[in-house]
Amino acid sequence: MRIIIGADTYYPNIDGASYFTQRLAEQLVRCGHEVLVIAPGKFFKDTYFTHNQVNILGTSSWPSGFHKDYRFSLPFGLQKHLKPIVLNFKPDVIHVQGHFFVENALIKIAKKNKLPIVATNHFMPDNLTHYVTLPKKLKKLLNDLLWWHFKRNFSELPVITTPTKTAANVLKNIGLTQEILPLSCGIDMNKFNPNNNGDYLKKQYNLPNKPTILVVNRLSPEKHVDTVLRAIAELKKTNELHFIVAGNGNQLINLKKLANDLKINDNVSFLGYVSDEDLPFIYPLANIFVMAGTAELQSLVTMEAMASGLPIVAANALALPELIYPDENGFLFNNDNYLELANYLKQLLENNDLRQKFGQKSLEIIKYHDISTTIITFEKLYQKAQTNHF
Repeated sequence: MRIIIGADTYYPNIDGASYFTQRLAEQLVRCGHEVLVIAPGKFFKDTYFTHNQVNILGTSSWPSGFHKDYRFSLPFGLQKHLKPIVLNFKPDVIHVQGHFFVENALIKIAKKNKLPIVATNHFMPDNLTHYVTLPKKLKKLLNDLLWWHFKRNFSELPVITTPTKTAANVLKNIGLTQEILPLSCGIDMNKFNPNNNGDYLKKQYNLPNKPTILVVNRLSPEKHVDTVLRAIAELKKTNELHFIVAGNGNQLINLKKLANDLKINDNVSFLGYVSDEDLPFIYPLANIFVMAGTAELQSLVTMEAMASGLPIVAANALALPELIYPDENGFLFNNDNYLELANYLKQLLENNDLRQKFGQKSLEIIKYHDISTTIITFEKLYQKAQTNHF
């Protein structure tokens, strides 16, 4: 099958939507499909390149202004520019990963040329508007405008997938009426598992032999890593521990300053960006994984931690309760309540049997999210789209 995947964000961008789209494209290529990814590139002119055997067109783009690593392709003339590229590729299906300029152009091309199309949504306004400093009322207006733009572009598409039931309900609540299919982003159980040995990273980052709590995140405001730092400061009063923060982002300097202000520098290691090759070996270094984010439509990193056999403590927000079952594989705490978070972490730090029990349950739950199941389901959707296109 010949498949075009349209995205707002792709390699080398570091975010959940980018990682999902990369894994989808790579898995489809491994299954024998011919894939072309079209996404904003890193230059002012179109650039073709290959990454992990996937062919990519990085469209001419401009800096976003709100994040140094993110760029966008101007909408003016984009549809006209992409049309001959799309038609020359002769796709059996187009799969868009969002509703912004590149995907919007592909949606219009699909409609006008009667090409089968499937859409997936990873979008939440909070993942974008947290970069903008505005009064609450103006930020709400911006959120509403972004949802309006999303609804305008997605309302006539025959089927939309999104990672969880919670995410599907979000789309229904804004007024979409077509089929919305909850379909897990999936996790590669061969790549992420409890048998990975990360001792070499322990030496590389000079990590101490102490009970360890882990966060893996893009360091942006909606991830609330500051809440975890405050919980660590509280825990330090009674427990020996170390906290690993794996990831980079615009909040890194602020978080390092907060750690200094809380006098927990000796208890925290900021690793910065961790490569895809090293990432699976970071999780086994930890005893507990924390996800404090409040805008998660699923959370790939939480799934990776579960596949690595870790107990999870997460914010009781959006779709996280679909992965974390309280008193089974972890705990849910109220958003930004660092004292509640510290209490749950303390229970796990002081009870090895509980950690083992929760970690084993994480492994049982995550088996239902194996990426091979996700890919098979998408292949069926592509086939269905070919017989039910515009």
